[in-house]
Amino acid sequence: MTDGGEPVPPVPPLAPTLMARLGPAVADYPPGSSFGPRDAGSYEFVWLLHGSARWVCGDLTVPLAPSALLLVRPGMRDTFHWDTHRPTRHAYTHFRLRPGVPGDEAPDDTGWPIVRDLSGRGDPMAALCQYLLTLGATRPPAWERHAEETLRLLLLTFVHGPGIRAGAHTLSEPLVAMMGAVRAHWSDGVARPLALARLARAAGVSESTLCRICRRQLGVSPVEGLERLRLARAEPLLWLSNLSLGAIAVQCGFADAYHFSRRFRAVYGMAPSAFRDVPPESAPPSPLSNGALSALQALVPPSQSSQ
Repeated sequence: MTDGGEPVPPVPPLAPTLMARLGPAVADYPPGSSFGPRDAGSYEFVWLLHGSARWVCGDLTVPLAPSALLLVRPGMRDTFHWDTHRPTRHAYTHFRLRPGVPGDEAPDDTGWPIVRDLSGRGDPMAALCQYLLTLGATRPPAWERHAEETLRLLLLTFVHGPGIRAGAHTLSEPLVAMMGAVRAHWSDGVARPLALARLARAAGVSESTLCRICRRQLGVSPVEGLERLRLARAEPLLWLSNLSLGAIAVQCGFADAYHFSRRFRAVYGMAPSAFRDVPPESAPPSPLSNGALSALQALVPPSQSSQ
């Protein structure tokens, strides 16, 4: 169970075994063609590159487009109906799953998703799919081992779901809209503060309503939440750069080093100069250890000096 009360399908340690003669590869179908019905004998990831399709399995019909990643399970009896008006190109890779730990049972995939969207911002699955195709096309030394590790990451992300989603921390629409204004305001890499009135206008709610939403979902006010995001930006700058405290203060939207140090000490319990000398594993907890605040952080660009 997640701390939000929703179950997340368990993913035990898994070791995908690539069926190298069945992908990663690309197939083309002419308009109006179909494939199946067939009884799937292995796991198969399928993702469209051009065109569209309908995937039918029993009473389930799933429309497929280039933004969709489908996972077919062994034992499924399915059919693909390809685009009736234009050629369709899709990529696929077949694999088997064995327990990652000797003695464990095979995974229970009954709660796993059927299809995932690849078009989300910051979604790693599209890149993993592209890398699989590159490995299948070029077949460099030890490519099968690299493909199996890529499949493991792809499957883990597919089952758990990438980014901000139900089962992790789902932000309400006003908070997502509010962060759109923050993202635009911080687009040059400087995390300046925003007034509550401006945040509320962006969220499309009153100031009091926005404060109530933030306290319920984040545990802090909107202004406090953004300040914690700004302070957390200082962590990699303190550890990984030789920027002065004054330069870090400016990047994190504080007037000067004194103001930055005062607020940093209030949240972290130590001065940023002392924090700089503490190894990450011994440092005070991040103000973003609150998972909902981490979800906010995912909606804004990182500091340019920490990329």
